[in-house]
Amino acid sequence: MNNIFTRTSIRKFTNQVVEHEKIEEILRAGMFAPSAGNQQPWEFYVVTNKKLIEQLAAVHIYSTPTGNAPVAIVPCYRLDGIYPQYAQIDLAACVQNMLLQADALELGSVWIGIAPEKERMQKVREILNLPEHLTAFAIVPVGYPLEEKPQQQDRFEKKRIHYLD
Repeated sequence: MNNIFTRTSIRKFTNQVVEHEKIEEILRAGMFAPSAGNQQPWEFYVVTNKKLIEQLAAVHIYSTPTGNAPVAIVPCYRLDGIYPQYAQIDLAACVQNMLLQADALELGSVWIGIAPEKERMQKVREILNLPEHLTAFAIVPVGYPLEEKPQQQDRFEKKRIHYLD
């Protein structure tokens, strides 16, 4: 999984439609994430409606890259599992898998934070008309990159590692 070291956030996309099969592979990767007690609290909204995408892009200042993506995936979580307090952590692992799979498919993506900001979560709930049992966690715009992918910086820092023998 070399793309752990090379994946970067992509915020500009071409208009090219993302194939349904690739979207499903991204969602499959998300669903293979670990979760507390294997509760798998995730559900996904795959948005290709341009009007809804534009509304999601206006949720907050950092969600604007969503507006030029051909698809936006909104991972949501349920709190009906045995460990509801871990649902957001479970979704974080899920989104990471999705970003890595998008990169492996030569697609661009970026993690747009929604949770835990209540105002953002409520805006997404209203835009997508989410049922009461679901809560929006993030927005993941996905598409073919408009520009060449930038090189990932080396983030490894030995000084942050503490060995206890």
